[in-house]
Amino acid sequence: MSTPSPLSTRSGPTRSRAAWVGLVLTVLLMAAAVLVPLLGGWDVASRRDDLDLAPLHGYWMPQLFGPGTVPALLIAFLGWRFGPDLAQRLPWGRLLLTSYVVGLGWLLALALVDGEAGLSRVLGNPYEYLETARATTDVGVMLGEYIDRIPMDSPDNWVTHVAGHPPGALLFFIGLVRVGLGGDLAAGVVVTAIAATTAVAVMVTLRVLGAEAHARTAAPFLVLTPAAVFMAVSADALFAAVAAWGLAALAIAATSCSRDSRDSRDSRDSRGSRGSRGSRGSRGSRRRMVAWSVVAGLLLGYCVMLSYGLPLLGVLALAVLLVARSWWPLPLAAVSAVAVVLAFAVGGFAWWEAYPVLVDRYYEGIATDRPASYWMWGNLAALAFSAGPLLGAGLAVLVAGGRRSDRTLRLLAGAGFLTILLADVSQMSKAEVERIWLPFIPWMTLSLVLLPYAWRRWGLGLQLVAALLLQHLVYTSW
Repeated sequence: MSTPSPLSTRSGPTRSRAAWVGLVLTVLLMAAAVLVPLLGGWDVASRRDDLDLAPLHGYWMPQLFGPGTVPALLIAFLGWRFGPDLAQRLPWGRLLLTSYVVGLGWLLALALVDGEAGLSRVLGNPYEYLETARATTDVGVMLGEYIDRIPMDSPDNWVTHVAGHPPGALLFFIGLVRVGLGGDLAAGVVVTAIAATTAVAVMVTLRVLGAEAHARTAAPFLVLTPAAVFMAVSADALFAAVAAWGLAALAIAATSCSRDSRDSRDSRDSRGSRGSRGSRGSRGSRRRMVAWSVVAGLLLGYCVMLSYGLPLLGVLALAVLLVARSWWPLPLAAVSAVAVVLAFAVGGFAWWEAYPVLVDRYYEGIATDRPASYWMWGNLAALAFSAGPLLGAGLAVLVAGGRRSDRTLRLLAGAGFLTILLADVSQMSKAEVERIWLPFIPWMTLSLVLLPYAWRRWGLGLQLVAALLLQHLVYTSW
């Protein structure tokens, strides 16, 4: 059985009070977001039909038992009982592998509560990417006419999800079709398998930044997240994985700079062959920094081509560099990211030209019927349903302040919450944020590590119960 570490034993009554306040307010927010439209007869247009269950883009449809129910219950119980202890004891490599396997099992089990359809129905929806990907025979032509087909009144306009995103997501699914994985079920499994790497990427980022102890504590919350209900087969979960690995690459680049500085000092302090080895090590660190900066820029730049909201990842990227106390990777990563955007522009899709067209289409559709007076706070309730109610407790403890040793967690989690604030204020995400904000949820989840030690076990249980109830009671649409 694990014992409280120095990171968690000094939480104090202030931290516990803050956590309780945050949790209670979050639960009240979630309840209000559901009950106010229902009891007040307020049509907030979370869906185009009368079945909506705001603030989610789903509706009430209990499925009390399905093929995935028993595996989901088993994974939840074993994860709650043994997960926190194993996360502290397993060697790092085995922890990452175990986290991926358990996370993938959790995603699949929850999806399979609805049977095979839980893995195939979303991507098979004509409003999603696959049908368009199957019909695309010429990528060059597709890119060249992409912007012209965004408006609602354009001939042969794009379906909802294709029109609402840059072409990076469609290109991914075109790739799946070309390699023979373009079936509804096959594509769903591929997307889920990639989505399950997100927790691993966040853990790698923490360890690279010198916070392995925090990564181990965060592991059960990242792997067994309630967001798994929306991650399986969701393209936005694919975006989350690409973003997380881009930030992990940036962290590796930034810490390579730190090693470079240490190598340089060692070289100056050494003599003879030791100095020569130090010089070679310094050059190696610089090459490593350059390589990983380029990788980070390419991944994060491609994220900009996946979703119009993902330039907000810049906030998290700056937080990573701030934690690492190194800014050397910034220009290299920025140039690499811009190169991706410009490459698409050369191919016919200019992001800066497409975005205003997308805004016009957005407000020509259902967004006009979604009142900002509800969705400015209803979005936050939808986030709580997706990330779990414990997220409110984590935010409250984050705001309450804490130890200097928590700096890494506070900066990364704080950056995650800041991205959500910016996204919410933009009013370009009225509703459906339970999936749209998936790329930011893992980073906010890091705030749960700040909770008092006594909260860890039952808090994880609360998250698991929330996920199971949501999956079995609500048809989520994703």
